[in-house]
Amino acid sequence: MLVLLVLALSLFGVAMVFSASYYNALSKFGNPYKYLTEATTWVLIGWVGFAFFSVLDYHYLKLLAWPLICIGLVLLALIFTPLGLTLNNATRWLNFKYFTVMPGEVIKFCLIVFVATFLSEDPSRAQRLTKGVLPMLGLGGLCFVLIYKQPNLSTAGLVLLLVIGMLYVAGLPRIWVTVAAISGAALAVLAVVAPGGEYRMQRVRGFLNPFLDPLDSGYQAAQSLLALGSGGVFGAGPGRSIQKTLYLPEPQNDFILAIIGEEIGFVGVLGLMLLYIALIWRCCHIAVRAKDFFGMMLASGITIILSLQVLMNIAVVTASFPPTGVTLPFISLGGNAMVVFLSMMGIMTNIAGQALPSKTL
Repeated sequence: MLVLLVLALSLFGVAMVFSASYYNALSKFGNPYKYLTEATTWVLIGWVGFAFFSVLDYHYLKLLAWPLICIGLVLLALIFTPLGLTLNNATRWLNFKYFTVMPGEVIKFCLIVFVATFLSEDPSRAQRLTKGVLPMLGLGGLCFVLIYKQPNLSTAGLVLLLVIGMLYVAGLPRIWVTVAAISGAALAVLAVVAPGGEYRMQRVRGFLNPFLDPLDSGYQAAQSLLALGSGGVFGAGPGRSIQKTLYLPEPQNDFILAIIGEEIGFVGVLGLMLLYIALIWRCCHIAVRAKDFFGMMLASGITIILSLQVLMNIAVVTASFPPTGVTLPFISLGGNAMVVFLSMMGIMTNIAGQALPSKTL
């Protein structure tokens, strides 16, 4: 079921990237198939990663925990060197001439493997403040700061929530989760109101009332809502979106769900959401049936980041949350994200293949 769900989502993603990006690619490159080629290439590479991790015994990932987290942190630090590539007032990519890397996506994979390894070595660490909780929160905080400085508050917040979520699954007391949630909310507010947060404050104003300034701070949210509203119940039809004709910026990326809603309507979006719900449910089932604590923590971390990104992207597209740079897993155009998520689904398949029989639960 997991393989079929991921296959359906990734194929649907390629089709929607082509539809959403047609006019944008034609305008920028004179080639309407530019983004279709990119999306197809990255999906194929991602499925290679899926196949590799589905046959590699996931226990070998324990041996890679320290190298992976070191590589992830080095990549985040390199953002602030001449290798950093700035687009749309944000430096979130590393330019290696022939390809780019987005460290914010890579670090998610690295963190899941490292935190799962750290906690599986001694599950009681999730309940020990100085020997478990604080080191993990410190690591999450370091990643938060490095990503926040890009600036990319949304991905920074996701990374911190990922670490806290994995600690909670491992047994972190609820009172500490509450304290962490309150502290995180306070930090988010501080990040917006502190000096230098004018850009984030502008995005918050645009989120609170997109049509108050529909040509500037609220432009993306307003165009997204117009697309969803235009789609109605059954949509305007495949390929018939108006907002993708250079109204909605970069429609193949973070706001692709708006184009989906415009073309295949509420019914189509609901069907897509049901696919995600089925996939998340399946991931939860695999985590519960994992044959050991390490497998359970790996599966839980993957499920947490998948769920958070789906929820946040939907919230942004429906103007329920300020615009962010969070992609819709398996659907949005984004090579790094596609490869990382498909590789993580390969790990889920491997965990499922070694799962305990249902009768032993």
